Order: sequence, then C-alpha cells, then structure tokens
Amino acid sequence: MNDETQKSEVRPVIGLIRHAFRILLRTAILFLILSVGITIFYRFVPVPYTPLMLWRSTASIFTEDKFVGIDKKWIPIEQISKSMQQSVIKSEDYKFYQHHGFDFEAIEKAMQYNKTHKKTKGASTISQQTAKNVFLWPARSWVRKGLEAYFTVLIETLWPKERILECYLNVIELGKGVYGVEAASQKFFKRPASKLNSSQAALMAAVLPNPIRFRIDRPSRYISNRQRKIMGRKAPPMIAASSVEKAELRPIESQEEKSKEFFSLKFDSEEDEEKSEGFGKGASAPKETTDKSDEVQND
Repeated sequence: MNDETQKSEVRPVIGLIRHAFRILLRTAILFLILSVGITIFYRFVPVPYTPLMLWRSTASIFTEDKFVGIDKKWIPIEQISKSMQQSVIKSEDYKFYQHHGFDFEAIEKAMQYNKTHKKTKGASTISQQTAKNVFLWPARSWVRKGLEAYFTVLIETLWPKERILECYLNVIELGKGVYGVEAASQKFFKRPASKLNSSQAALMAAVLPNPIRFRIDRPSRYISNRQRKIMGRKAPPMIAASSVEKAELRPIESQEEKSKEFFSLKFDSEEDEEKSEGFGKGASAPKETTDKSDEVQND
C-alpha cells in the first residue's frame, strides 16, 4: 500500500473528527449563551414553574389517588417575614452570606457522616438548592451534580444574595403540590408569609430536608425538636450583597460554635429521624414566642 492510498484512507477519518469537534464546540457555545441568558432573565423575572413542580404534578397522575396540582404564589422578598428568611438560613445554610456558592466545611462533614451512616446526607447550600430547583431536573446523577455546580457559579456571579434567597423561598417544596413560603403560609397558617412568627417560620424550615415525608400540619416529635433547635439558634447577620460588589463579612462565630450548633441541625442522627415515623404522635409544636435571635438589624 503506497503513501497516497494511506492518506486517502486517513482523510475521511480526520474529516469526521473535525466535524464532530465543530458540532461539540457549537453545542457548548450555544449552551453557554442560553444558560447565561436564562440566568440573567431570572435575575429580574419571577420563576413561573420549575422542573420539579412539573415532574411532581405529572407523576401524580400515575402514582397518586388524585391529581396533585401546583399551589404557588411568587412574592418579593420584602413580603417575606425576617423570621422566615432567618429560619432557612439557620437550618440550611448558616454561612449563606459568607460563601460563594459552596460550603466546603459542610461538604467535608457530610463525607464523614456518610461513612458511618446508612442514610446519606448532602451539604448543598441555599445557592446550590436554588440552582437545582430552578434550572435542573429532579434526579441524582453526576451529570446533574456537575450542572448544579455550573449554575451555582452562574447565579452567585450574576445574582445578588438577596435574589438567590428570594428565588429559593419562592420555589422550595413545602408539601404535596405546595411550593414557596407564601402558598405554604396561606395553606397551613391561614396568613401571608409577611405575618409568619418565629415559631411558624421555624416549623416550615424544619421540614425542608424532606417536605413530603415530614409535614407542617402534623409535625412529629423529630420535627418539633428540629423546630426548637432552629428557634434557639443565633441568627447570622442578614446583609444583602450589592449587585455590584459583595460585602466583606467577618466571621460570624467561632468554628466550635458553628460546628456544634449548625451541624447538629444539618446532620441529625438517623436514629432520631427513624423515631419520627409516627407522624402527629409526637410532641406538639412550641407555642408562639418572642424569638430574640430574630431581632437582627438589616442594613
């Protein structure tokens, strides 16, 4: 076989590789443009529906006795009580105003926890949960986790912290077919989210690890215990970052305090969780109290 014959056989292969590369490059550029575009769009426009809302509602046709609709109502963050804002930060992401999307200390803690427990737990921040809920499908895979990290970086770059928290509070699942704190507040407490007291807000935040299994209207002993922990936790300073530059924040409290209090909420023992199976049979929710930890100045 001479050189000319070899070259003629190799050229089509090289051509196919170049064509495939061009397709991949164009796809990547298109994805980048679309993802940045929709992220900027949702920076200013309320999120109408999320993939999880549509998935749950559609799946209910085949898995539930009756169709589960979508109960939601978007409200600006100014109409959400400070108690509610603080409760989700205290329970889900204490360093929300300090990190840039990822809490590496919580990730390390989760890895250690999962080595010794059957039920694994994650360490997703509010930013990661918002990215997942707003942009991605409800399934666990490495592809989705990679995209979750990508969209987390995008919203941390293109949105102020206040917008991330606003989106989170408006799209989180808080019961079957119930999304966002306004819809949940109206359904379970017959009042707007702006009127939630510290006890009600802490109860809503307490079910967030699994709002289908745990119920706001019938809190188990385990959920009531989580509610009390959230109410007793010192609230971090709620400083909304500017859309132009983010404030430099000093450490909120010592490492020992952060680990002891926050991680006791983030990584409850699975033994305590298993005791919660008898919904509604546990202790009653705490009565309305004045939670001094909620009295934080907002700049």
